[in-house]
Amino acid sequence: MTLTLASGRPASRFAFGTMQWGAGASEDEARRMYDACRAAGIDHFDTAVGYTEGRSEEILGRIARGDRDQLYVATKIGYDGDGSRDALLAHWDRSRRQLDLDSVDLLYLHRFHAETPLEAQFEVLARLQSDGAIRHIGVSNYAAWQVMKAQAVAASLGTRIDAIQPMYNLVKRQAEVEILPMAADQGLAALPYSPLGGGLLTGKYARGEGGRLAENAMYGRRYAPDWMHAAAKGLSDIAAEVGTDPATLAVAWVAAHAAGPMPIVSGRSTEQLQPSLAALSFEMDADLYARLCALTPTPPPATDRLEEQA
Repeated sequence: MTLTLASGRPASRFAFGTMQWGAGASEDEARRMYDACRAAGIDHFDTAVGYTEGRSEEILGRIARGDRDQLYVATKIGYDGDGSRDALLAHWDRSRRQLDLDSVDLLYLHRFHAETPLEAQFEVLARLQSDGAIRHIGVSNYAAWQVMKAQAVAASLGTRIDAIQPMYNLVKRQAEVEILPMAADQGLAALPYSPLGGGLLTGKYARGEGGRLAENAMYGRRYAPDWMHAAAKGLSDIAAEVGTDPATLAVAWVAAHAAGPMPIVSGRSTEQLQPSLAALSFEMDADLYARLCALTPTPPPATDRLEEQA
């Protein structure tokens, strides 16, 4: 699936995630990062109704307003609450007010809600789409079977899921087992978040610098295993050998997967962002890709019939 702007032009190969706008990054710094992204060719900007208590959407809305026809704007609803029709509509109303935009290009359900029928959720999305409030439908943090179940529901309502947003990076490779192959098979755009592993893969923690892993308990637990830190050290060593930044290698590695994922890059400053933007032009050959893959365990295949994997 090729995501396109309203004009029909394909959206950029990478997206920028605004999760830190309004907290780690001030509005002035957000504008500088926006300008850096636009200069690098990025026109896809991703946010969510609850990021930084709504400030992320507010800042993006103000920045995007003058360039709206040239941008692909994505947001997410339904992380908090039960995912019911009323909850989703309340989130959408809040999102629309915060962004102060007439419509968005892509609206994700932020997570799977087992307690709420998918029919009720996708009726909301299908109606927003038919009303012209959204152009594409996406899901985030779904397992592959959840995506396919939801896709069947969407089809019954005359629409479809066009995009998925999984976690994926060099130390979080579960998406390789079913999510990315499913996306390629079903023609879904895959937009992985956290290509830098919460900053672990930049090498800054090995250098004794602070960041999200130290400041956020959830991220600290997510990237606590020693083998992940050893892999980050190996990545930094290879980056030094080839003459680039470890963040550039980490993002380029995500983009090099055969399914053609479109990484969501981010940062707290333009300086922090630049190595990720450099991945747009980095040439990842097969040998280097294999060396990087060897730094971390390849997840087992979805089937136990290993004799059929040869």
